[in-house]
Formats: sequence, structure tokens, C-alpha cells
Amino acid sequence: MKHDAAASSSPGIVPGTPNRREEKGRGRWFIYLSLAPILLLFGVFAFIPIGWSLGLSVFKYNPLSASALFVGADNYIRMLGDSIFIKSLWVTFKFVVIAVAVNILITLMFAVAIQRIRTGWLRNLMRTVFFLPTIAPLAGTAIVWSTMFNYSHGLFNIVLTQLHMAPVQWLSDPHYALYSVILMTLWADIGYNIVLFIAGLDSIPDMYYEAAILDGASRWHSFWHVTLPLLRRTMLFVSVTTVVSYFQAFAQFQIMTKGEPFNETRVLALHIYEQAFSNSNMGYASAMATVFLIIILLVTLLQLKWGRTEWEY
Repeated sequence: MKHDAAASSSPGIVPGTPNRREEKGRGRWFIYLSLAPILLLFGVFAFIPIGWSLGLSVFKYNPLSASALFVGADNYIRMLGDSIFIKSLWVTFKFVVIAVAVNILITLMFAVAIQRIRTGWLRNLMRTVFFLPTIAPLAGTAIVWSTMFNYSHGLFNIVLTQLHMAPVQWLSDPHYALYSVILMTLWADIGYNIVLFIAGLDSIPDMYYEAAILDGASRWHSFWHVTLPLLRRTMLFVSVTTVVSYFQAFAQFQIMTKGEPFNETRVLALHIYEQAFSNSNMGYASAMATVFLIIILLVTLLQLKWGRTEWEY
């Protein structure tokens, strides 16, 4: 009876209502139940395949064979002497560096231009026009661009002929092949980043621009000293997602060039695919995929370390 009286007389406690500890416990269970389907999907389609690939990387495994030979680190040592692997790694980094730099530069310029449009319907129209190419399947886009790059009757060479210029072997010349694929990739992909940059620009408070105008800053100074610093969060997200996406580029290379000419467009994702499914060398392909995963992880961590600073607002 004394305990009941003490509990009923305690301030802030209403009989029959859950306390804070019970509420926190229920909130945690709700979070766990909400995340369970997502974690299950990640486990089945991401974590388990990664673990399986790590296991295969230490075996000499052919999917057509009934047994697998344990070779330890031989698959990883083999990569050091594989000139095609080294070349594909170089081509991958070259593609990522050029494509990401041009992508961010172009998308930021277009986003600033569209964001300055004051007519609502025109602004929405421009945003939609630039985003439309991202809706098309990448494989279909690659086929269309392969036709446009055709030497005999492609659109680009027809234009060059009309300008009295010599036609170009866009996908067969080692000097142009990689840049041709980059051009196609940019056309198919810039819509995402334009929309993201516009959202980032819209989130910057107008008071910073008003203060810059009062201080006599020009548009260029406002962009350099106000827009870019306050766009760091968006810039970090865009750069990380674009780098990861371009590291995994595969479809356009497989359809447009198949890694040719002279392996000048053989990115690592394409080389891994061919080793695994064309040469049935699943163990060696898994080892390369493991190294590829580590490279992407390290590059992403470096981006997060260098790009993460104190947010200004």
C-alpha cells in the first residue's frame, strides 16, 4: 500500500501510462522492424554476393567444373603481371577522372543558368528536358549513339562531311574511342546532377546574396565566394555518387566498343565480366572484383575525408 501511495504521489508519473524507457524500447523495435526488409534485401543481393566473391577469389574455379582448386593468394599475385589488368585499371581511372570532372563542371553551369530563370514554367521545362535522357535505358542509349558514331552513315560524320571535313573513326580510332564513350555517358547522365545542383542552389538562403550585393560583389565574386562554399554538401554528395557510378560503368563499353581498339576502352568492370563469363575464370575474376571493391571504397573514403568540412549554414 505504501508503494502504491508513493507511486501515485510521485510528480510526473501518471498511472497506466508507459514510462520513457518503455517508449524508447518500442521506438527501437519499430526501427528494427522497419529496417529489416531493407537489410534483408542488402544481405541477399549485396553482402552475400560480396562474401561469396571473397571466398571464390582464393580458388581456381570454373563454373563448368565440379571441383575448385584452392590457390590462396595466387589470383592476386597474378594481377601484378597481367598487363591487360593494369591497362584496364589505367583506362578506368582515366575515364572516371575525365568524365566526373566534365560532368560536375557542365552540370553546375547548367544548374546555375536554370536556377536564374524566374519564369516558373520555363524553369520546370528546362529541368525536365535535361532530365529526360536519364529515363532511357542505358543499353538503348548506347545502341543509338553507336549508330550516330558509325563511320559510313553516322550523324557525326555526315555533319563533318557537310562541313567539308574528313570523317572520323569515332569508335575504332584509339585516339577518339574513349572520348566518344565519355560523350555518350555525359549525355545520358548529366540530368541527375543538374537536378541535384538546382536543389542545392535553392537551399542557399537569399540573405547571403543580398549581403554580397550590399558589399558591391559582382556575380562572379558572389558565385565564387558565396555559392561554391555554401554548395559543399551538395558537391560532396554529387561527387561521391558520380565517382562510384562511373567506376562501375559497363554497359556502354560492352555495347559500343567491347574494350577495343587495342584495349583503349577496356575498363575494369568489362575485364572482370569477360574473365568471369567469357573465359569461365571465376576465381581470378572474383579476385579482381575484390581489388576493385577496395579501390572504390578507398576513393570514396578519401572523398568523404577531404570534402567533409564545417557546414556554413
